[in-house]
Amino acid sequence: MASKGVEIIVRGEVQGVGFRWFIHRKAMDFGVNGYVRNRSDGAVEVYAEGEGSAVDALLAVVRVGPRSARVEDVTVDWRQPTGNYSNFEIAYD
Repeated sequence: MASKGVEIIVRGEVQGVGFRWFIHRKAMDFGVNGYVRNRSDGAVEVYAEGEGSAVDALLAVVRVGPRSARVEDVTVDWRQPTGNYSNFEIAYD
């Protein structure tokens, strides 16, 4: 089972619209580990790692977001999985 890691920065109308909760639920459904958090610049940051097709599925969902959001830009940075995450959480600074 090939493992992937990815850091995703999502810009647009993505804070205050349930985006983090939506991504959290989808990540749990797909069995992906990592986190989602709001950034101070108004973007949302997602770090996800897990089985390749599960990470790809989460990325596809991130690109669309929930109906209440408006995703305008998605930056994707593929990473070597760290294995540091045992679940997917909503992170707060």
